Amino acid sequence: MHLNSSRHRSISLSDTLLASARNVRDVLAGRSLSDSLAATPAELRASAQAVSFHAMRKLGQARHARRILVSRKPPNPLFDALLLVSLALLETAVEHEAQKDEQAQKDEPAARHLPVYAVHTVVDQAVTAVSAQPKMRAYKALLNGTLRNYIRERNAILTQAKDSLEARFNFPDWWVRRLGKAYPEQWEALLKASDEPGPMTLRVNARRTTVQGMLDALDASGMPAFHRGGDAITLRTPSPVQDIPGFDQGWFSVQDYAAQQAGVLLPLTPGMRVLDACAAPGGKTAHLLERADLSLLAIDADAARLGRVRENLARLGLDRGDVSLKQADAAELESWWDGVPFDAILADVPCTASGVVRRHPDIRWLRREADIAKTSALQRRIVDALWCALRPGGHLLYATCSIFPEECEEQAQHFQHRHADALRLEAPGQMLPLAERPIMAHDGFFYALFAKRA
Repeated sequence: MHLNSSRHRSISLSDTLLASARNVRDVLAGRSLSDSLAATPAELRASAQAVSFHAMRKLGQARHARRILVSRKPPNPLFDALLLVSLALLETAVEHEAQKDEQAQKDEPAARHLPVYAVHTVVDQAVTAVSAQPKMRAYKALLNGTLRNYIRERNAILTQAKDSLEARFNFPDWWVRRLGKAYPEQWEALLKASDEPGPMTLRVNARRTTVQGMLDALDASGMPAFHRGGDAITLRTPSPVQDIPGFDQGWFSVQDYAAQQAGVLLPLTPGMRVLDACAAPGGKTAHLLERADLSLLAIDADAARLGRVRENLARLGLDRGDVSLKQADAAELESWWDGVPFDAILADVPCTASGVVRRHPDIRWLRREADIAKTSALQRRIVDALWCALRPGGHLLYATCSIFPEECEEQAQHFQHRHADALRLEAPGQMLPLAERPIMAHDGFFYALFAKRA
């Protein structure tokens, strides 16, 4: 199978496999998939992303198979990653061929987003990929034999996989155990939902157009969509952002429906002094400014990510004189706060990002169980500091894109216990990424709204 690139040269599956293997190797070494993909050659990026995402979603099962089939240590990290990517694709190929004549296959929603190739194509192109690398040519027979053995021994391997949480669910053991404890009735559904790519939802910029105007533009462009509520529009079929009408004109931003609730929940009136702490990449910052004319300060510890906030605000026409950006640690007030209290604060604090794993499938393999305690401690430092900068009568919205209670409800309860002047108001609390229909799904988020008593 070949893909036609924008540079008009043929991209073979072997090219894509090698690029994807480099991405998987980087993730296993601790680098985010987004950063690795950004370094992937432009002509390979789209196909490598599809295959890399799939490999992340099948990595537990692929590692289980590799442990059974390869008795010695893989010769090098790139070969190991190429083997894992090939096993992930091969499993889907075998499964697809077994089901292609069944009516259920036609109605299976997951099949629409899977990179599916013929079994013999996966094996042939994987061998071609390893042969193209001088340092790995000596292991061509090892790769070929391993993949063919997987085809022969697949049923026995899958039977053994049932005894391993990681192989069975394609999530780390600790992740599965924690979800089971936190959501005894929903944990399996949560794991399944986390492997389904979320729908593409837009947030209409009310300063540039209207929801109906955006719907009309999408309809005229042949992009079926529906109004989700508020400023949210969901596309029936995802499209490259540059192909959507009005992007360069700042008519919309791409933002998940659950993430859009932050801009709605924080009480705002024109002229307010507002802080967006941990603001990057700026989606929520922009939403606040679209809602009202504010004197807003956005801070983030990462200078590069803060640059993305500036770019987003400029595209949306929101880079006004009363909006300022500053690189700072939100927990260190003395380094950035001028002592004038804020009327409203959005505290979208760092977390494990367990609620957005459907969009970033590498997160499950990058995180460690100990990270939950680390992020929880950091969250406490940040919100305790920010509370000091809020005026009496003001509001603080605590937000995370997590589904682990330690970063969500438990944090909200502990915060209220630490601060006698904190009055908890109505807010969604834990929003789980579950929906009866995939098109209505959203990411996992948590919101807690507090008012500061006078």
